[in-house]
Amino acid sequence: MQFNLEHSILFLERTPLILETQLKGLPEIWTSTNEGPDTWSPFDVVGHLIYGEKADWIPRLEIIMSSIGNKTFEPFDRFAMFNESEGKNLNQLLEEFKQLREKNLTILKAKKITPEDYTKTAIHPVLGEVMLSNLLSCWVAHDLSHLAQINRVMAKQYKEEIGPWIEFFRMLQ
Repeated sequence: MQFNLEHSILFLERTPLILETQLKGLPEIWTSTNEGPDTWSPFDVVGHLIYGEKADWIPRLEIIMSSIGNKTFEPFDRFAMFNESEGKNLNQLLEEFKQLREKNLTILKAKKITPEDYTKTAIHPVLGEVMLSNLLSCWVAHDLSHLAQINRVMAKQYKEEIGPWIEFFRMLQ
């Protein structure tokens, strides 16, 4: 599929509602369990999404869209959520994510980005040159990937309990 800003925004607007509908009010056993060492729980994923709203998508969009100055992105700390989320509960994180996403989409829409802007570039500290369309496509794919991750982590909590049906659940194998 070719990048489409309007279609991307339609999805990005839904992610907070999807998360809230799926996670809000669940017992902590559902939201704090992960897949083992060095993996993330749904709580951790929401914290990671929040940090992305603060430090990734819009700051990097601003760099790409700028006409002067250094066009190199700051490195992104994929694990910042562990400190950032400390002392908060999941409902607080869900609300914070919803507010940040709304603010960022308002900024994105105000930019009046055109298809001609999609090829504007900046330098990613690991990947090298990236275009605006790459960044915005990644934002959507990032949401989708983490929504799938949350579902996988939660489904695995019943991995042993589903008995012989395990053969029908590829994500649990």
